[in-house]
Amino acid sequence: MSEEVLIRSVGGIGRITLTRPSALHALNTPMCAGILAALTAWKNDPAIHLVWIDHQEGTRGFCAGGDIRMLAESGAGDASEAREFFRTEYRMNAALKAFPKSVLAILDGVTMGGGVGLSVHGSHRVATERTLFAMPETGIGLFPDVGGGWFLPRLQGEVGTWLALTGARLKGADVAACGVATHYLPSEELPALAARLEAADFSADAQARLDAILAAVSRKVPPPGFAAHLETLNRCFGKETAEEIVRCLEADSSDWAKGEAVTLRSKSPETVKVSLRQLREGSKLESFEDNMRMEFRIGWRKVQSRDFQEGVRAVIIDKDNAPVWSPARIEDVSDEDVARYFAPLGADELTFPE
Repeated sequence: MSEEVLIRSVGGIGRITLTRPSALHALNTPMCAGILAALTAWKNDPAIHLVWIDHQEGTRGFCAGGDIRMLAESGAGDASEAREFFRTEYRMNAALKAFPKSVLAILDGVTMGGGVGLSVHGSHRVATERTLFAMPETGIGLFPDVGGGWFLPRLQGEVGTWLALTGARLKGADVAACGVATHYLPSEELPALAARLEAADFSADAQARLDAILAAVSRKVPPPGFAAHLETLNRCFGKETAEEIVRCLEADSSDWAKGEAVTLRSKSPETVKVSLRQLREGSKLESFEDNMRMEFRIGWRKVQSRDFQEGVRAVIIDKDNAPVWSPARIEDVSDEDVARYFAPLGADELTFPE
């Protein structure tokens, strides 16, 4: 078991606590493997009634994502380590989605990328005023994976498309208002919530008991901060192509739309178009596993792409925040450039253990 995640069972609850504070609890392959093994063992264990996921008390962030530096270093070579990480992480995501019991995640702090995949597929997700949610992958030439093709297009309207393409950040109650979290409460109430969970008997109707506990401590969620822009957001991000989305934003009279257009233009053009196709195809898929197979195909190739290597250089290594994308404009990315990421992998396709 990885020393960077603490896994144990306490009073009928399967506890998963991230303990890698030096990296804001970012996931690596051993952490994902340990969580996957626990979920597999707990799935049919009658002594486990629900799963509770959080991070080490007194540390920052819930989970900042995956180990991006490792992915880039591996992608610069044969990419075998990166692909093994994706294989393990995506199986973990699928195990969470299919888990037959309640899964509670406490999104207290930074929740991005892999941290979203560790939480959003569970049944109960609690946000606090410290929650900072984002899927920022287009800014480094990656893509909104860990099931983003499934959950993002299933948020209200085109909110998921906006989040995926621009990397927009949501804070606090907005994370619940858009459906990423299911409940919201002040972080100062988390110790009281923990005490209630630890004292409760979940041996009979665990979901109803968990629902009642969360209802007792949760706060009413106000309209999201982006509510005033929903008409423009839905109209523009609902367009068929990335070119049409940008043109719609640039033609709009609002400062918000023009700002979003500038943001979109700053992202990896190729990745914007790959991500848009990912979400559009994901919205039509009938199974989560099929979505993860699609994302594995993209990830298999994306870690070796020029834009991912350049994005990591600019944002994480050199920190000049001045990536030089190729192609440089959304309009110059061809359908063929995008389609190659979605091609089948043959014998290398993602499979799921029985």
